[in-house]
Amino acid sequence: MTQRIDVHSLSQRLEEPDVRIFDVRFSLDQPAQGRSEFAAAHIPGARYLHLDEDLSAPVIPGETGRHPLPEPEQMQALLRRAGVNQHTQVIVYDDGPGLFASRLWWMLRWLDHGRVGILDGGFKAWQEAGLPVTQETPRPVAEGNFVARADNGKLIDADEIHRRLDDPSLQLLDARGPARFTGEAEPIDPVAGHIPGAANLPCAANVNDNGNWLDNEQLGKRFEPWTKGDAELVAYCGSGVTACHTILAAVEAGLPEPRLYAGSWSHWITDPGRPVATGE
Repeated sequence: MTQRIDVHSLSQRLEEPDVRIFDVRFSLDQPAQGRSEFAAAHIPGARYLHLDEDLSAPVIPGETGRHPLPEPEQMQALLRRAGVNQHTQVIVYDDGPGLFASRLWWMLRWLDHGRVGILDGGFKAWQEAGLPVTQETPRPVAEGNFVARADNGKLIDADEIHRRLDDPSLQLLDARGPARFTGEAEPIDPVAGHIPGAANLPCAANVNDNGNWLDNEQLGKRFEPWTKGDAELVAYCGSGVTACHTILAAVEAGLPEPRLYAGSWSHWITDPGRPVATGE
């Protein structure tokens, strides 16, 4: 079952009472930008969720990564206020390539809400298709009954990774760009490099130049170097956001779902006892 929905299919479902749409446009450099863009124009019926304020817990300097996961109860309350029930079809989108929308896609699956899809091409594709937009705030709805049941088997923590650095049955996939992986450039975190033994699989290449996802066969080929054996895949990135893009790509390719290191690089480097690698 595909995790993606195209803009024309979504346009035919806007009036369905048990569909909820969430806009998660965001900019790491300008955290207020996504909300401003939403206010200027969004898909009718969409509700805005902010990466820092809604989809992350508060950062504890020196203890957490930059986007720690919120408590399940917090997400349950948020989703209920938006009218999400157990069987509600949720659609998520961002400005285009899904780098932020995939975070909410993963979180819903983590919380046992499987009826979630990501809008292929995001808001950019919606606008290019000439589909309607609005500035209207969605009407209040009856509170939903969604119950969050966190499946923490989808997660892996730093201690387990550290113990298994030399374990060939575990393969880390780093979703960041090559320059950050090698340590040649690090514009965000105070330490450059990657977790030893990780392979670089930049998530930005899961989509084409227009921001639309590659087809499933193409996605599968991206994972081929690490799927010929029995190694368990683990995805991480800078702060546990775009690693979810890698996980979605693997699911679309028909592979076993990789586990997420939610703290990712920004958490790994909070402990100087954890080793750091640079270069290829």
